[in-house]
Amino acid sequence: MSLPSNCKRVSQLQRTISARSPIHQDLEDAYFAIYHESFLDIVGTEPSITLAVEKDYPFAHEAGVFIPEQDAVYVTSNRYQPDGSAEKTIKISKISRQQDGRWQSEEVPTDVAMGNGGINYQADVLFCAQGTKVEPGGLVRMKTSPPYSTETLIDSYHGRLFNSVNDVVSHTDGSIWFTDPIYGFEQGFRNKPQLPCQVYRFDPRTGDVRVVADGFGRPNGLCFSPDEETLYITDTDWIHGDGTIDPMRASTIYAFDVTERHGSHFLASRRVFAMADCGIPDGIKCDLQGNVYSGCNDGVNVWDAGARLIGKIMIPGGGVANFCFMRKGELALLNETRFWVVKISESRQGALLANMDIDV
Repeated sequence: MSLPSNCKRVSQLQRTISARSPIHQDLEDAYFAIYHESFLDIVGTEPSITLAVEKDYPFAHEAGVFIPEQDAVYVTSNRYQPDGSAEKTIKISKISRQQDGRWQSEEVPTDVAMGNGGINYQADVLFCAQGTKVEPGGLVRMKTSPPYSTETLIDSYHGRLFNSVNDVVSHTDGSIWFTDPIYGFEQGFRNKPQLPCQVYRFDPRTGDVRVVADGFGRPNGLCFSPDEETLYITDTDWIHGDGTIDPMRASTIYAFDVTERHGSHFLASRRVFAMADCGIPDGIKCDLQGNVYSGCNDGVNVWDAGARLIGKIMIPGGGVANFCFMRKGELALLNETRFWVVKISESRQGALLANMDIDV
């Protein structure tokens, strides 16, 4: 079968013999790496990877929340120090598709304290606020129209402040699940942690908040399978907030069974799903077919539901921290100073928006 020009097959030798591995090659151009023929069903016949927006600061780091009504993606920057500022900060941007197909980015004035991950929340965006030394972190709801007003849904575990809430996902029962590593403390903008690095379930209707998983180095991204019977959680302990890297620490995706006991959801049967071969698995999403996508240091890696690595969307310049599905067959990739738009088969749609009954 002939391949589109921007696709390259990865041979068995390249997968198994270190000297042949793509990890040793300098990545200059974006392309689709085919590890298994099933990835071609995802890629489709006319895939494309387009650099849509580029800036001189890391405006496109985390979140990636697609609002179909606006044809726009909301993103959070990495920490950076603007001209004239004494401290590093994080900005939120709205990246909108124009009528001519080009993308335009504008900063959103908001009081979300050091925003990070985010998801659609009804008609709004729910951001993870990492907080500062004077402002608590938590989950903050932001309106998607000026003046972009905000409302904090939760900022503590029964009075003990969260560390630096990192990423978030919702369940169709209305609950919100989120991770809370200590990156903010390690990076110097949060106080000493009051809680372990854990994963939480929060019910905004009742105020109930529970720890659902612990034992992580740095819990990070999380997503449900399309049937919500599995929760995937990434552990990015490989790199700490002070920049130190240790290959002996986890750079791993774990899978949990979502079970119900005595009327409550629990996580059971923790198991290794996959390990990133290049850096860490950060943001994570599923498509409706159950394939698992994660942003890694070489781009977006894709595994099938059986944990087989089937392909990668290779992105130069440090890979992808987070990303999101947009319209059918479209993804937005966040590459720090660059915002990429990827087109694959229109048969592919993100499970998160589909389970929210959000029409794309």
